[in-house]
Amino acid sequence: MSSKLSLRHEISPADTWDLTPLFATDQAWETSFQELSKLYLTLADFRGHLGASPQKLHDLLEYQKKCNQLIERLSQYASLRVSEDSSNATSLEREGRFQSLITKIEEASSFIAPEIQAIDNKKFAAFLADPLLKNWITPLERLRRQRDHILSDREERLMALCAATIDGHSETFSQLTNVDMTFGTVCDDQNREITLTQSSFSSLLQRPDRKVRQEAFEKFYQEFSDHRYTLASSLASSIKGDVFHARARNYPSALEEALFDDDVPVSVYDNLITAVRSRRDVLFRYYELRRKVFQLPDLHVYDTYAPLVASIQSHVSFDEATEKVLASLHPLGNEYVQTLARGLKQERWCDRYENKGKRSGAFSAGGYEGPPYILMNYKADVFADIYTLTHEAGHSMHTWYARKTQMFQNYHYPIFLAEVASTFNEVLLTEHLLKTTDDQKMRAYIINRQIDDLRGTVFRQTMFAEFEKITHAAEEAGEALTLEFFRKTYRTLLDSYFGPGVFIDEALELECLRIPHFYNAFYVYQYATGISAAVTLATQVLKTGNHERYLDFLRSGGSHFPIDTLKTAGVDMKSPEPVKTTLDLFERRVEELEELLN
Repeated sequence: MSSKLSLRHEISPADTWDLTPLFATDQAWETSFQELSKLYLTLADFRGHLGASPQKLHDLLEYQKKCNQLIERLSQYASLRVSEDSSNATSLEREGRFQSLITKIEEASSFIAPEIQAIDNKKFAAFLADPLLKNWITPLERLRRQRDHILSDREERLMALCAATIDGHSETFSQLTNVDMTFGTVCDDQNREITLTQSSFSSLLQRPDRKVRQEAFEKFYQEFSDHRYTLASSLASSIKGDVFHARARNYPSALEEALFDDDVPVSVYDNLITAVRSRRDVLFRYYELRRKVFQLPDLHVYDTYAPLVASIQSHVSFDEATEKVLASLHPLGNEYVQTLARGLKQERWCDRYENKGKRSGAFSAGGYEGPPYILMNYKADVFADIYTLTHEAGHSMHTWYARKTQMFQNYHYPIFLAEVASTFNEVLLTEHLLKTTDDQKMRAYIINRQIDDLRGTVFRQTMFAEFEKITHAAEEAGEALTLEFFRKTYRTLLDSYFGPGVFIDEALELECLRIPHFYNAFYVYQYATGISAAVTLATQVLKTGNHERYLDFLRSGGSHFPIDTLKTAGVDMKSPEPVKTTLDLFERRVEELEELLN
């Protein structure tokens, strides 16, 4: 038997997202693209006048907002079309033209920030006090914080001009790994030939047959090994670009630049690494449990993803997964559940299944107009995909509530908060699944799933965060970012985070070259901080039965800095308590699993 990857046109429309709320046709997108091509030219009329009066500043902000809303719609449509099939030449050409236009718009608007920053403090305070600008206080105050990092008009123009070039390595990585690279096929335990892709790789690692897992692992990383120098060069260029950007804007480091926008202290990042490292013994204990249950002489990393409860056969259709997710979210009230139900069942928010050329993984892509879309590569035999669905639904509903409550300039929430909403849903799903079964093997399966989710979200993402910190610091210190440097650095972290009980295959040193998030540096730590906040908030909702405080958190969007938003919701991220609470949950679940399996 053979499992052939479907082409995009072979997928049922009912299983794909409906992009017509954004643009009814490709031609409608083209019409708006031409409109934007002319609209942004008027920005030049505002040059030199922003400090003249609150009225002038207000007029510019409103006009720029009009441009930005159109940019967001155009960008979302173009990006989603590429994501559904990155081999489609028309989609690639559309996105390329859009990116070229964005470069021109950024160049044309590069005078705005320096001009606003040039307004003296007394006049700026008077502007903010004017009722005309009351809806713009938050974005203006945030911009003002950037005063030391905004460059001159000419320098900002240069930064805008070179942005696409500096960020080009990300597109190179995406095209190489999602289109050009081919991984062959793997025969599963039923002698079916499975096409090995970035998406099917995770499914194959969860197969009970160790030979299948090993073959998938070796073939997958052989392809990365064949392209290792290109990938290392691409990653090095990404890191160099981050450091260049930070130095050009007068930040002490790339890490501090990444945290600055959200006003997150570096201590939050460092404290996360310290806290997680201090509890690795529980993780090592879990790996030893895996080795014993699988009766293996040695445990390889490709053995750490298969469910420990092998007798539980996981086959959950997308529709069944949707019902489980909706049932688990009832503590959040009717509005939340009914809105999500319409989105997943009737309004086609979600692009469900894998097809050739489709972007791997999953994401939520919401905007101020149109549905908050979800990309999935759902597989019925991957139990974790139910968690992926509720995770992305958390992002989408966060967007839905934020845009319903906030103005455009304040609705967009930072990643730091986004990961709270998504992992919050995962916590509720686990609690629901545990409450709805008395079967001890199923309970063990679910607990094992949460352990692995916590392992992947807290321990693994913290390891990634430490890798990013080390590699950027190396570039800032003038070290050479070679393939061998990446391998050696990553190997040290693998040994540290997997411990003495896990055998690290040499090929795994190349894992650092395949992580897409490394092209958006200092992003992944927010998965770990996010779930720490989510566990605390979910505990509050389940204990009190009151979901309004949590929904207020979703409604707040980006109207406040994330640390302040979470504190209002009841979580102090400057304290070690949220991370400690999550690590305590991990330890408790390991103890429960040990008892159930014994």
